[in-house]
Amino acid sequence: MSPTSPRRLWLFVRRTTPRDRAVFAVFVLCAAARLAQALGAAVPFATVFDVVAFTALTYFAVRSIPWVRARLLWSLRNRLIVAYVFMAVVPVVLLLTMVGVSLYLLELQIGAHLLRDDLGSEIAAMAADTKAIADALNREPGSQIATPAKPGLPPLPDPALSQPNAAALVAAAQERWPNLSAEVDKGRELVSVSNGGRFSGLVEHGGQLCIASAEVFGAANRPATLLLMAPITTAMLDGFPSKLGPIELTLLDPADQSTGTKVRVEINGTSYVFGEQVASGTRTIAPAANWFDARVNGGATLDAYRADPGADPSERPVVARFSLRTSVINRDLLTSVGALAPLLVIGLATAGVIFLLIEAAALVTGVVLTRTITHSIADLYDGTLYVRRGDFSRRVRVANRDQLGALGDSFNEMTGSISELIESQREKQKLENEVAIARDVQKRLFPHTLPSLPGLDLAAICRPARVVSGDYYDFIALDNGRVGIAIADISGKGIFASLLMASLQAALRSTATLERHAGTAEIVSRVNKHLFRNTSDDRYATLFYAVYDSVAKTLTYTNAGQLDPFFMVNGTIQELDQGGTVVGLFEDAVYTECTIAVGPGTVLVAFSDGVTEAESAYGEEFGTERLRAEVIRLRNSTATTVAENLVAAAENWSGSPEQADDITVVVARMD
Repeated sequence: MSPTSPRRLWLFVRRTTPRDRAVFAVFVLCAAARLAQALGAAVPFATVFDVVAFTALTYFAVRSIPWVRARLLWSLRNRLIVAYVFMAVVPVVLLLTMVGVSLYLLELQIGAHLLRDDLGSEIAAMAADTKAIADALNREPGSQIATPAKPGLPPLPDPALSQPNAAALVAAAQERWPNLSAEVDKGRELVSVSNGGRFSGLVEHGGQLCIASAEVFGAANRPATLLLMAPITTAMLDGFPSKLGPIELTLLDPADQSTGTKVRVEINGTSYVFGEQVASGTRTIAPAANWFDARVNGGATLDAYRADPGADPSERPVVARFSLRTSVINRDLLTSVGALAPLLVIGLATAGVIFLLIEAAALVTGVVLTRTITHSIADLYDGTLYVRRGDFSRRVRVANRDQLGALGDSFNEMTGSISELIESQREKQKLENEVAIARDVQKRLFPHTLPSLPGLDLAAICRPARVVSGDYYDFIALDNGRVGIAIADISGKGIFASLLMASLQAALRSTATLERHAGTAEIVSRVNKHLFRNTSDDRYATLFYAVYDSVAKTLTYTNAGQLDPFFMVNGTIQELDQGGTVVGLFEDAVYTECTIAVGPGTVLVAFSDGVTEAESAYGEEFGTERLRAEVIRLRNSTATTVAENLVAAAENWSGSPEQADDITVVVARMD
């Protein structure tokens, strides 16, 4: 339908009121009279017609306000422009100038924060070195501290800095701070300031500004103090990693009669004079990137403590001055500028009074701000349309670092997070499928059929703490009425432990099957070499391997670091502890084997640490004694009953549906 079609005109007329139509008719009559008068006709009461026409126009102007508001002001941009038109110019200028001052203060605080971070990094590094040297001194016996102990106390072993470990650490610290000094039994006053056994921070020593760290070490009845201290030098200031420009640190000395006519500075009610100054040498400020890229000169106050021997460790203020370029420093962490804050507030108030006199460009500023707001909102609206269609790759343009820019960043982060969540869900599903496959594969590694020999009853249970287990058990049928019995616990949990378990199972089965006449020690030794050569250095396993000979009625075993299994005959339990260390950790590990006779009613119970380390709600472990009592109680039961009851006892003890570790129990009853 055309905007000027008769139907639209008719709809518009129908929406008017009778008063509107009457006023319009009067206006048409007045316009006709004015036209007739223009054509030379005589029109009586022409002035009255002009007044009536003006009144009609005023009426239509008032009646058009809702239409204008609905048609013209529907746009957010137009609404904001009108709002800025009705706003006074002075408040707008004041707001903008106050924002500028606030940005300056923000940059100043950021500069102070960067300077504190730079100094803090040096102090933290020295504190770490002090802690390391103190720890080394605690481990160095043999010498005596130069200062005598207090009367009535025994002398403390000397943490002499000449000992090899301590000397090496001091030398390493001196590579970073060439003028570093390390002293024992100094810095007690500094430690007392911190009330925590150690101190780190700025100090004044002999009129020189330094960074220092003190640490208390030694026995409780004769503690000693280690003090590391290095002067702040030009090279140190030049080496700060931040992008600050020139830096200068000035130590303030308390003012007294000897200071004479020196310039005094009052901080917190105390007068000071300027002392030692340390300034950077090679730090420069970057050139201005544009007209608005101002150079910010600022300062802050820092706290230092006196470190002279025997002196009161009172605070000594340090005035720090620095400069920065706003285009280079772009951080969002604000810190305090110390005692200079009141001066800065006064400066801000003064600037506010001056800026009240400035009036300029209120409407232009409003239009610019309006365009920024409306463009950001339009981009956000377009972005929501893409999201509604399921396209999360859309990113809105963030042109300014303001609240709308933050809103744009939040929208971009939201869409990115949703995309990542969708992708993460896919990867999680894929991983779950792979873990399920690994679980099925691992189940196939455990024996599904148990060897059958007269008088031999076997049972085993493995309850993994996760989807896959790091525990392993096996029954290997050998020749001449012999059966191999194995249980192992792989270091770690999860997929990697299950892979190592598969490697151990393959190595043990192949070795035991091919080397049928080899002893258990020889088999465990070969498995150890296999794991050592095919796994990383931090991976190992505990292994118990035994061979039951039904003809000779003997049990030969080798215990490689596994919890000692129980060998019970007639209610008496013997722990099988002969063997050697864990497998996979040392290539040349030596293992031994032991052969014991098997009598009627003999029961072998092997278990992983998940059984004995199961904790109750109060943190108490199940322990071997409770396990031993359960084995004695079940000594006349079948192997399956024993295994099930032992696992149930450990699970009931923990009382938690989630296991902290894999639980494995192997039971062999030999009659």
